Amino acid sequence: MVAKKKRFTDLKIKKLAPKGSAYDVREGEGFGIRVLPSGSKSWFFMYHFDGRKKRLTLGRYPHATLEQARKAHREALSALDAGIDPGEERDLRKEAVKVVELVDFYIKKWAKPRKRSWSEDKRQLDKDVIPRWGHRKAIDISRVDVRRLLDDVADRAPIAANRLLAVIRKMFNFALDQGFIEMSPCLGIKAPSPEHQKERVLSESEIKAFWHGVTGSKISSEARKALQLILITAQRPTEICTMRWEDIDGEWWTIPGEISKNKKAHRVPLSPLAMEVLGERGVGYVLPPPISKGEYINRASVSQTVIRGYRQWGIEESFTPHDLRRTAASHMTGMGIPRLVVQRILNHAEQGVTAVYDRHSYDKEKRTALEAWSRSLGEILGDLV
Repeated sequence: MVAKKKRFTDLKIKKLAPKGSAYDVREGEGFGIRVLPSGSKSWFFMYHFDGRKKRLTLGRYPHATLEQARKAHREALSALDAGIDPGEERDLRKEAVKVVELVDFYIKKWAKPRKRSWSEDKRQLDKDVIPRWGHRKAIDISRVDVRRLLDDVADRAPIAANRLLAVIRKMFNFALDQGFIEMSPCLGIKAPSPEHQKERVLSESEIKAFWHGVTGSKISSEARKALQLILITAQRPTEICTMRWEDIDGEWWTIPGEISKNKKAHRVPLSPLAMEVLGERGVGYVLPPPISKGEYINRASVSQTVIRGYRQWGIEESFTPHDLRRTAASHMTGMGIPRLVVQRILNHAEQGVTAVYDRHSYDKEKRTALEAWSRSLGEILGDLV
């Protein structure tokens, strides 16, 4: 049987007498105490997760006091509000968490619900962290361990080491917040490699070398098309990689709100050069992965194509796929195209009065600008297009 709900006090808990069978007394919000025929009493939390009813034991009374049980109940409610199963979370705290478990928990409970690029976090952790630390306890990872790992990665890929540090730092901050560790081993560690790419814009000669390089080198056609389309359309690499045929209507491509960075659908006019690169219409994703599993080409593989190839293409300074988008925008403004129109092409979030009152679609202006950029690219590339 279940007794009537009441506000717990220490005196009331002490007075709960055993009966012929176990019974529960609940206070509210799933918080209660079970009394066994033996007289033993245990705090519990009843809740629902993923459509299933679950029961979590919060400790045995009187070893776990009413105050301690209430605190555990509040923490369980907070975990539930954050989309975390408090039962699974508590299981991980029973003993020191191994890094392989932490990686899995971080991806499922923090990165996946919050980051579109969670798969890139997983790729980096699977590649460089789990093989090296997977069997070790998270609390045993030291700053020296982190520093040595980053140095090793920097020897083969300097910028990738910086990106790995960012992911590891997020993961250990998550572990710290969850109570799995007492201090992050990333505290005070600086990026291992200098970066000077934030304002990287390719010159006309570099654009020509890039185009010739991706056309003539042995890279997948999907990676080539992705890089070329970023330059032609000035759209974000992730949006290009996830392009679907169903979103292309004639010479217009509509980026769905669930894909675009500002959560708003965005119409992109496709110039003749863009249509030429796209090729014959198909079904599903425009750029399926050439080898690896998945529905569309991974942005990370596109970035790796540039990292591995830019010197072979005759370009001295490194660049990223996002720099191709910046290059297109910079050259368009250099051609005299109004900055407001370029901002609409880039689909940057609007601010202030403009965001409220300017309802103009700018479709005509965007098409004129991108077709002008397409013609300029043709002049830069000469006989390469």
